[in-house]
Amino acid sequence: MRGTGYIGRFAPSPTGPLHAGSLVAALASYLDARVHHGQWLLRIEDVDEGRTVAGAGAAALALLARLGMHWDGEVLWQSARAALYQAAAGRLGPLVYPCGCNRREIADSRSAIAADGAVIYAGTCRHGLAPGRAARSLRLRVPEAPFDRIGFVDRFAGAVTAQLARDAGDFVLKRADGYWAYQLAVVVDDAEQAVSDVVRGDDLLDSTARQIYLQQLLALPTPRYLHVPVLRNALGEKYSKQTGAPALTPAGQAEAVGALMAAAQALGLGLSPCARLADFWRAAVPAWARQLDVRGADAR
Repeated sequence: MRGTGYIGRFAPSPTGPLHAGSLVAALASYLDARVHHGQWLLRIEDVDEGRTVAGAGAAALALLARLGMHWDGEVLWQSARAALYQAAAGRLGPLVYPCGCNRREIADSRSAIAADGAVIYAGTCRHGLAPGRAARSLRLRVPEAPFDRIGFVDRFAGAVTAQLARDAGDFVLKRADGYWAYQLAVVVDDAEQAVSDVVRGDDLLDSTARQIYLQQLLALPTPRYLHVPVLRNALGEKYSKQTGAPALTPAGQAEAVGALMAAAQALGLGLSPCARLADFWRAAVPAWARQLDVRGADAR
């Protein structure tokens, strides 16, 4: 369903409540869609059903609505889309292979470490499973150097070049627990929803080359990307559920505006204090447009 014009999205994982770091990413994507007079879609990325917290997806929707962030169209839930991911994996043919390695074996392989801290797979099962080994996951074969280079222009970071064999290795499409991996699911869903612009935290910048590679293999369009700096705590850690980021629970309009103002500050918008949600949104949209003009990051 490829449409015309700007289509953005916010895609939280319901592994817990939204926090201040989540709101920074949500606000950036929402403002970018509104500046471009486009659509802003919501997708609940609950493909990892084993980590999904009951009610967290619905709570995220309720919080966004309370903050005045109104989405377009129906909400997409990844947990209902496994058949589409299966079909996409089937189209990849012999580039997909079974892997019998477990996490400990991969960690003990003394292979290189990726930018996100993950061990780069050494290719143990690339040429077939060893005798007596059973398949645990499915991996996607990446090209050997120098044919593994993926380049793109990020609207915030500028020109980015990655080498898949060096930076990621053959990566997982279906995990040992039976769930489809994020890289495949996000590519299928962005294409299905005709997403033209992906605005998200820069913790996902290193994933982009893998997603573009999948888009190329599946003959799917590549969106424009804009990765904003993630919010970090006093220790320099990314704000997340794993690092103890508290849930956003604004009790009234004043607290809602306060949460939005903090997110706007993290994005460098420099807004004047305000007391009402309507006043915040009236100021935030043109402030984002001005920042795009200053950075030369406008995709219009």
